[in-house]
Amino acid sequence: MLLSPEQLEELRRISSPTIANAIETFEVRARMEGVTGPGVQCLFPQHGGMIGYASTLAIHSNQPPAKQRRVNRKDYWESMRKKTGPLVAVAQDLSETAGGAYWGDVNSHIHQKLGCVGVLTNGAVRDLDEVGRMAVPFHFMAASVTVSHGWAHLEDFDCPVKVFGMLVRPGDLIHADRHGAVIIPAEIADRVAAAARKVEADEKPMLDLCRASEMDLDALDKLISAGY
Repeated sequence: MLLSPEQLEELRRISSPTIANAIETFEVRARMEGVTGPGVQCLFPQHGGMIGYASTLAIHSNQPPAKQRRVNRKDYWESMRKKTGPLVAVAQDLSETAGGAYWGDVNSHIHQKLGCVGVLTNGAVRDLDEVGRMAVPFHFMAASVTVSHGWAHLEDFDCPVKVFGMLVRPGDLIHADRHGAVIIPAEIADRVAAAARKVEADEKPMLDLCRASEMDLDALDKLISAGY
């Protein structure tokens, strides 16, 4: 079941680390599952958080495409047009080292028109000035920035992909900000915002103690989990 625009906006305004903390309280997966590892660059932190359903693709950027293409680019666009947004394009660059940027000014405009609010990719991006000036903000979460598009091309779409150690399947609900990205499990998605508010409420007494003129270590120790 898709969340309402209001529910999505509420989640978008919460930081990704707090979302991750909230998900942990449900104990539905391992703590390092469904989150990105190091290496994500948030190129437009001024846009705030990004949230949407994953529209996945695999690309290659450091070698030319085969003469007989595996998939049709127009089919990819049509598949995206049929999805209910907002969408996040999650692109795995299959290259050992990214050779060029699949994402720039033109591709960002195309994907925004097809319902995407941004891209999460282990590949490269470019055209930061042009994309940064788009009338409707478009998020860039990438591994690197480069000058050339190289041989960046589409290899597959609507398939499981892995970016920054996080396995993403088509339709997964993605939350991302300058810390990285986290998948919100569908079975608890409508309860995560409330859980995040509880996490913040539970942390407040600890922060209050730290802000006091004299910090009571005994009181602080009682508030913080023994496993921390």
